[in-house]
Amino acid sequence: MAEENQQETKSSGVSFSRGVASEVQEIISRGGVRGEVTLVRVKILEGRDQGKVMRRNVRGPVRIGDTLMLRETEFEARPVGKRGRGNK
Repeated sequence: MAEENQQETKSSGVSFSRGVASEVQEIISRGGVRGEVTLVRVKILEGRDQGKVMRRNVRGPVRIGDTLMLRETEFEARPVGKRGRGNK
């Protein structure tokens, strides 16, 4: 039966990107039209950027101390409240 499960996952063709663990250190602000996005400061716990602290947008409930799995650690979220795309 275990062999059947292994074959099903192999034949499904689904692949997942490797996530990088990070810990929420601070909740900075909430954004979005209805406040559904939270800007948080996270510390990368593993991988190439281990120890790096950066801002990220999180959708859904989040608390200090939560572990987030990030798909990438290259780009940092912009501060909420800054205007962009030519708005004056």
